[in-house]
Amino acid sequence: MKNPRAAVMTMEGTNNEMEAYLSLIHAGANAEIVHIKKFENSEKKLGDYDLLFLPGGFSAGDYIRAGAIMAARIKAKLIRDIESFVDDGRLVMGPCNGFQILIELGLLPNTEGKWETEAALAQNISNRFEARTIYVKVNNNKCVFLKKFREGEILKLPIAHMEGRFITRDERVLNEILTRRMNVLSYVNREGKESGYPWNPNGSMMNIAGLCNEKGNVLGLMPHPERVFYKVTESDWTRNGTGEGMGYRFFLSAVEHMKEKF
Repeated sequence: MKNPRAAVMTMEGTNNEMEAYLSLIHAGANAEIVHIKKFENSEKKLGDYDLLFLPGGFSAGDYIRAGAIMAARIKAKLIRDIESFVDDGRLVMGPCNGFQILIELGLLPNTEGKWETEAALAQNISNRFEARTIYVKVNNNKCVFLKKFREGEILKLPIAHMEGRFITRDERVLNEILTRRMNVLSYVNREGKESGYPWNPNGSMMNIAGLCNEKGNVLGLMPHPERVFYKVTESDWTRNGTGEGMGYRFFLSAVEHMKEKF
């Protein structure tokens, strides 16, 4: 089995590329950080990779809307490559700003298969930047990135965003998400119950914290698994010792799947 190749796509303003790169490396992938311009000018080919990671941060300063400018650049020159990448069963993961980009591109939720924008990640209902640890529950572990988790398991992950309130274009899109169990992660309190603010840190509809496409190979989420690959970077690390953190299993799930597939 070969180690899968992973590309962490960056541009001006992204700032979680190193955490993502190291997480992929430590999980067993051959990863590299690639600026979007290298894909645009064909210096790098997306088809040469097995996994695409869109990192968090503030791509292009989040001007216009969070993730909108990077999504526009991808649409202009790379959207067909991305479509082929996903259709081929290769993996795409986008936390925080990456999730915002996936929503802008129409990769998620994509309930009609038309690659159109069906939802948005709007300004937090608190009207402020939320940066802290939150709890999410795994609703559906059919998503490739969640294979190492149990359905119903409660995860503790960090967030850091101003625009994370998930809303849909209309009620039909929301109903399709729920019916197809695409809402793979939900904000909960310590007891695992869906609750309002501060447990739902941004006011997302139906407490949606993460979405996965029906095929199971595209995951977008507001929390940052790449920031807690090891326990020493978790908020309560002094009480929990050392070793792999909560984020480790996201990356191990993906790498092991790609080793089996390719």
